[in-house]
Amino acid sequence: MHSTFSFTRARRLLAAAILMAALPVQALAGLMLNPTRVVFTKNQRAAQVELINSDSTPATYRISLVNRRMTENGEFTGADTAGPDDRFADTMLSFSPRQVTLLPGTAQVVRVMLRKPATLAAGEYRSHLHFEKLADSGGASSVETQAANTQQIGVVLNTLIGASIPVIVRHQTEGASVTLSALDVQRGAKGAQLSFQIGRSGDSSVYGDVSATFVPQGGSEHVLAKAAGVAIYPPNPMRKASLNLTMPPGVTLARGTVHLRFRERAEAGGAVLAEAALALP
Repeated sequence: MHSTFSFTRARRLLAAAILMAALPVQALAGLMLNPTRVVFTKNQRAAQVELINSDSTPATYRISLVNRRMTENGEFTGADTAGPDDRFADTMLSFSPRQVTLLPGTAQVVRVMLRKPATLAAGEYRSHLHFEKLADSGGASSVETQAANTQQIGVVLNTLIGASIPVIVRHQTEGASVTLSALDVQRGAKGAQLSFQIGRSGDSSVYGDVSATFVPQGGSEHVLAKAAGVAIYPPNPMRKASLNLTMPPGVTLARGTVHLRFRERAEAGGAVLAEAALALP
């Protein structure tokens, strides 16, 4: 019995470590979520999310559905009531269980069910599955939130305690396109930063990875920054973002070209969806 438990626990902890390495953004301390977003398409009616307690102590989580809006700076704010442009999915979603207690190294599956109304209008609908840690409510985080010193483009959420993932329902959508614009390099005491805008058009959200490279005149390409899991949700047409640039030894950010690319996630094929360039004197 003891050896079986130890093997199971070790396997769960290994899975948690692998998931941590693969996550595009941070999760709540001690809690890993897989996947970090749920997308219902076509006739799909059910999905599941696995919670893994990677901490060394037991933890209890209360699960709920919340609605949020994203600002043009990528910040999430709570939405108590729907506005004219909001398409929330909470009324057509259900989930089970609503509260779980996890021992260290164990996991629990949360099942998410979708029931579309017969008169549902075409479009993309979204709510967020929120996991509130009851045992320790001393911090605020989101799996869509980044640490300040990472190369991730994330969002800031201070109004809710716990971790959350988007649950997206796409009904008869035609897709979306993305553009990159307004590239600008700022130099400061802490290094260089590339600011830019991500544009979205169409009836769906866009989700992918952003990378910045630099090609000096007559030289080879150098990767300066990467950000994984970047999203823009309807109805927003644009998102402002920035990346901290890390220069390789011996390379100066001058007399060359900065290239910015937005790609599909690797699991979706990794195709380049948009790119832009900035020539530096």
